[in-house]
Parts: sequence; structure tokens; C-alpha cells
Amino acid sequence: MSRIGKLPITIPNGVTINVGERNHVTVKGPKGELSVQLGHKLTLNQEDGSLVIARPDNNRFNRSQHGLARTLIDNCVKGVTAGHVKTLDIIGVGYRAQMEGKNLLLNMGYSHPVRVEAAPGITFEVQSDDKARTQRIVVSGIDKVLVGQVAADIRKVRKPEPYKGKGIRYTGEVVKLKAGKRAAAKK
Repeated sequence: MSRIGKLPITIPNGVTINVGERNHVTVKGPKGELSVQLGHKLTLNQEDGSLVIARPDNNRFNRSQHGLARTLIDNCVKGVTAGHVKTLDIIGVGYRAQMEGKNLLLNMGYSHPVRVEAAPGITFEVQSDDKARTQRIVVSGIDKVLVGQVAADIRKVRKPEPYKGKGIRYTGEVVKLKAGKRAAAKK
């Protein structure tokens, strides 16, 4: 039995889960609505404020879908209740971010500013830390996959370089620095 798949999903107050044809699951909550398509061989049972997912047999494919289905539905439930957040830090002299309406404008040392459009359901926030001379970009939304993809696209604008660590990185990401040039030993 899958360790993740056998865990029941608790349904908080204000959240409704509807299972349609061929396991098309729709989750509605206070922040919005998400839907996910699951494997049609899995069975979903709602009982006493929780959702339990079961698989028909121990076939390799069904085992792989069991834990995945539970995680996808759990991410939807968390998204419509609390939302998902990814934070990125901008490190480097002259690198900065600012809001331009709903969009994000990044000055990352290029000859032009880079504009990042806000996808539907995604919000940006820019926070400044004057003591550490860094800025923090907060990407938030209800869809975990979309939040992660937008954060990855922002990071891709200027990845952390390996010698001084300047660039855009996830909060808490460790960048392993390489050694720079060394003076040649005189003989």
C-alpha cells in the first residue's frame, strides 16, 4: 500500500470536493476553484469530512497513480484555503525589482529592464530589506504548479552566478561558490 496514498485528505469547512465523470475532481473553496483529472481506475470515497483514495490492485501503474492522486487533490485543497507562496531573493549591487501595475519589472544588469507578466491567478509582491541590501519577490496564487513555474521563470532571468553568488535565488537556496583566480606561484 502506498504510504502517501492511503492517508485520508481532511476537507476543511468551506471547501467542497465534487467528483465527476472519469474522476474529474473539482475543489471549490474561499480563494477560488481548482480542478484535476485523475486516473479512471482509482476510486474516491467521501466520508465524515475526509476523502479516501483507493486503487483496484497492486499493478505497477495503479501504485504509481495512487500517491500522485492524493498529493494533487491535497495541493488543490491547500490552494483554495490558504494558497501557495514562493519567495525569491535578489542579491547584487544595482539589481532591483519594482511593481508596474500587476506586473513585475526587473533591472538585472541588462541593457533593458525585463518585464514579467502576471499570469491569471498569480500575484507579485516586492519587499525590501535595507540592512541586508536585498529585495524579496513573493509569488503567490492558488495553483501550486503555476506558482512554481512563474517563480522558476523569474529565477531564470538572472540565475545566481557561481563566483560571487549574485542573481535571483529562492529564499533559503544555497549557492555553492567556486574559487576565483589564484595568483600563480613564483618559482
